[in-house]
Formats: sequence, C-alpha cells, structure tokens
Amino acid sequence: MQDRCRGICAGVLAGVLLATTAACAHDGAAASGPSASSNKGNDAMPTITTQFATTVIEGRGARLEVDFDQGSEDVVQVRYRLHNTGGEDLAVFDRGDRHAVLAGRLEPGAVPAPLFRDEGDGDYTFGHVALPLPQPAPTSPPTPLAARLAAGQMLEGSFQLAVPGEVPRRARWCLGMAPFDQALFDQPQQGGGIEVWRGSFAVVQAQQKLCTPWYDMAAGVFKED
Repeated sequence: MQDRCRGICAGVLAGVLLATTAACAHDGAAASGPSASSNKGNDAMPTITTQFATTVIEGRGARLEVDFDQGSEDVVQVRYRLHNTGGEDLAVFDRGDRHAVLAGRLEPGAVPAPLFRDEGDGDYTFGHVALPLPQPAPTSPPTPLAARLAAGQMLEGSFQLAVPGEVPRRARWCLGMAPFDQALFDQPQQGGGIEVWRGSFAVVQAQQKLCTPWYDMAAGVFKED
C-alpha cells in the first residue's frame, strides 16, 4: 500500500467498486468477535492488543471465509479461504495484473496489496478485482491475472489492509471471480504453487464480487449495515 495512487489516481477503482457495492454478495452468516492479548512482562513495553474477527460470505458456486487479525490500530492482516462449491473452474482475481509483474513490482503468483477507495466518513472499501481497460488505454495496460481454482478445491491467500497516514473507521474487502472461460484466458504460468492465467478485459463483465460486511476498526467486529 506504499503507493496510494495505485488504481485510484486513474479513478478506475471508484467506478468499479462503488458502482457494484450494492451488488456484492455478503449473504453468509457473519460471525465475529474481538479477542485481546497484552504484554505484561515489562512495564516499559507498550500494551499490545490483538483483535480477531471472522466472517463467511456465500456466493454463486463459491464460499469465502475471511479472517481479520488486527494487531495494531491502523493495520489488519487479512487471511482468506475461497472454496469452489460449484461444478466448474473459477478464475479468481487476487493475483494482480500483468503490467505489475513485468515492471518487477509483483512476484508471479503473489497476492498484491489491495486497491482501495475512500468512501467518506472514515469508510474504506478494499478490493482484489478485475478492472476494466483504462481510457485512454495505456501502452502497457494492467491486464488482469487470475488464479485458476478447480471445482471442489480451495484457494488461500493473505495480505495487509492499511491506508497510509489514515486510521479507517470502518473497512470492507471485496474479492472478484468469474467462471473460467478458456476463450478469455491465456499464457498460464506457475507462481508460488498457483496456476496463474492472463485474462482478457472482457472477464470484467462476468465477474462476481464477494464482499465482507463492514469491519469496525475500533470494536474489532464485523457489523451488517
């Protein structure tokens, strides 16, 4: 998240995440609860509080389990497990874009820092999603990369959720996925034990987004609107 302008300065994420927030699936039963631990071994050491919350989101042919592990006021470690519960392979858009890999900013197969958008009033939406082709189109476009998840299999990942210089009041995260259409993907390669494919920008039209409920940073819990 070192570069706040990643995907935001161009205004692309605003159009993608904001326009589809209402359509994001978060129908699964959300269970969350903070747990706290403190370091009392040395009075000179600051108290360290950890808050942990988990939620489950059900989608079309997919179930997403997400853990928010908040070790400090402004940073949350996110871990997730996506289960393909349908009968066809899924393309999961959590592996960044081809331009970032070619530029050396992202290791093939790695989960990048999420894009994020300031929703106002201290609320931030984060996302690993396939974005449409920017207009005007750049010379080296950010072609989406996707992990291929076979039917009946599970995909795991993790990343940090943070806003440079800001402490969000609430945060949520969205993950994009689509049925794996062989005609829309090419150039498969292995990275970090994951089969990663380059997608066409046409995959954006078929994309389903699963979004967590809002996470209250102070309380350490997920809360439905």
